[in-house]
Order: sequence, then C-alpha cells, then structure tokens
Amino acid sequence: MKRILRHFVIDSVSIFLVSSIASGMFFEKGIETLLLTGLGLTIASLIAKPVINILLLPVNLITFGLFRWVSAVAVLYIVTLTVPGFKILSFNFGGYTSLWIDFPQVYFVGFIAIFAFSLLHSVVSSFIYWLIK
Repeated sequence: MKRILRHFVIDSVSIFLVSSIASGMFFEKGIETLLLTGLGLTIASLIAKPVINILLLPVNLITFGLFRWVSAVAVLYIVTLTVPGFKILSFNFGGYTSLWIDFPQVYFVGFIAIFAFSLLHSVVSSFIYWLIK
C-alpha cells in the first residue's frame, strides 16, 4: 500500500511539473482531473506497463532495452483514453536560454506530442525517485 501511495504522489507531482514545463496537456476540471490522471497513471504503470514490457521483450532484448520507451508512451496513451477530461493536444516548449545552455523552442502535434510528454514525464519522475532514494 505504501508503494502504491508513493507511486501515486510521484506520478501526480511529475504530471503537474510536466504540464508546467510544456503546454499542451489539458485538465478540464483542474486539480480533480490532475489527481484522477495521477491515479490512472499509477494504475496503468503498475498493471499495464509490465504486460506491455513482456509483450515487447524480444524487441527489447534485440535493442538492449532502448525500446522500453514504447511502454511508457503506451501507458500515457491509455491514460488519455480512460481518464475523462485529460487531453494531450500538442507539445509546446517555449525554449530556455541561460549563460551556459540554450534549449530551442519545440512544437509537436498528435502522437509525437504524446511521445514528447512521455519522455519528459519519464525524466521528471526518474529525477523525483532519485531524490527520494
């Protein structure tokens, strides 16, 4: 139970941070839809992701684990289908410029937007898990 609660909190916080970093992810009822999305992402990650990883095991072995991102994209797509009020319409990152590094502006639509949000969610949630450990 503690593990599930930890997943729920981390998934909800990381979805919020990802939606703050890049626009295009919409929650129709605000915090209610955000928490429902976190719950859906937790359930899909704990149930569907292992099944998808087993189905993709031969391809994953051939690519030395580089094909594992497909399961994260599939989980996020499942959540967009099942959670009412949660939509991913586009991925719009305004760019970032500092003294040492420049990130250009990026804009994606459709399935590539789901892929981009999935990649960003994986990075943010991995960083949060790393902070907790």
